[in-house]
Amino acid sequence: MNWRGKPLISHQVILSLIAATTTGSGRPIHVRLDETEYPKGIKVSDDQLEAVNLDGHAFHPEWNYTISPNTPAAAALSGAGVPALTAG
Repeated sequence: MNWRGKPLISHQVILSLIAATTTGSGRPIHVRLDETEYPKGIKVSDDQLEAVNLDGHAFHPEWNYTISPNTPAAAALSGAGVPALTAG
């Protein structure tokens, strides 16, 4: 709600708006900008994507969802780990 009508013009503005948010029980939100550079072009198979533990929320589940960790055994069976990166 606190983002309503605010132009998201910089990372600092976005971080400030997120930091001003609290949970339903009043707990504060902690936020930081992750400036890590991640590799591009990693391919994810349909099986790996299917193995992601997604739980869509009632309102717009395509936008609002929870991702929960899979158990290590389930991830090993599905091959759903992070794809190996190779230099080249």
